[in-house]
Amino acid sequence: MIVWGGCGPLDEHNCQIATGGRYNPMTDSWRSTSNVNAPAARINHTAVWTGSEMIVFGGCSFSNNVCRPENVDSTGGRYNPSTNTWQATSTANAPGPRQDHIAVWSGTEMIVWGGQTTSSVLNDGGRYNPANNTWVATNPNGAPSARYDHSAVWIGSRMIVWGGTNGRAYFNDGARYDPSADSWEAVATAGAPVARAAHTAVWSGTEMIVWGGCSGSLCTTKFNSGGRYNPTTNSWVPTSQAGAPVARSHHVAVWTGSLMVVWGGAANGDPFTGGRYETGSDTWTPTNANKTASAREFFTSIWTGTEMIVWAETTALSLKPIPGHVITRLLTAGSQPPRRERQPPGICIQRFGPEVR
Repeated sequence: MIVWGGCGPLDEHNCQIATGGRYNPMTDSWRSTSNVNAPAARINHTAVWTGSEMIVFGGCSFSNNVCRPENVDSTGGRYNPSTNTWQATSTANAPGPRQDHIAVWSGTEMIVWGGQTTSSVLNDGGRYNPANNTWVATNPNGAPSARYDHSAVWIGSRMIVWGGTNGRAYFNDGARYDPSADSWEAVATAGAPVARAAHTAVWSGTEMIVWGGCSGSLCTTKFNSGGRYNPTTNSWVPTSQAGAPVARSHHVAVWTGSLMVVWGGAANGDPFTGGRYETGSDTWTPTNANKTASAREFFTSIWTGTEMIVWAETTALSLKPIPGHVITRLLTAGSQPPRRERQPPGICIQRFGPEVR
């Protein structure tokens, strides 16, 4: 697992960092990522894993108590864990500065879309090809309306964007983007979950499962509802609320191959809780109630193949997480043997096996 950027344990209005680390769950050990040629410090960026590199793009850094995307411009970087080196992504034809956007990996390209600046909300994006270090803009025709705090999944040939907010309204619509045709097709709204942002979405192999999120003034109305979207039939089926975790937003969700695991977030109730959702039976099972992981929101998680790893920074007193970091799964080991390193101050990592209760 590779962690990079985000907020360090400093003043929350001047906390961006440009450091990272690689975590090996087999040895429970950390190794630092190189700082040489790394992107500038930032938060609210994205990262994708290509199979050999982590690609970081966008985000913002603070100036006069405002986190400004223009401070990091349209920059990013590619990190190779085998050589522990960084290479800058091209800025030629790159999407404009942004934060709170989405990024997915298609197998050959990183697709970036949406987000916001300090003055506007965006509905444009770009496709980055690391093989030739070039950007191509995504077609704006047929794209969803401008939004941030939305979700996106890659389904094998298309990216599905859904939900989000523009700061005034919340959305329960979206679209499927086909990079080979550079075209958009609307996602059905009939039967879709109610409008929301700060939800999660996972791809099961046949369906996109949306769950949780929030709406209303300052996103205070939380949801414990969701829906399963079938792109073949362009139709929705609601997820059961019986036994579902308490309503929440800014949580995490992973797909294990047979289950969706949801955990943490800003909850209307116990924030230490989570649930495992099985699509075939449309049923929920609680995650282990032993409170071994501190409550948090604005954090990240990955699925290793056997475990969900939750990672976030917390303050020493309130355990309130500091938002903005991103992680991506490390699939191949580096050339050097792992060595034990002290993980950065304020870091909290938890590993959860869904079959162990």
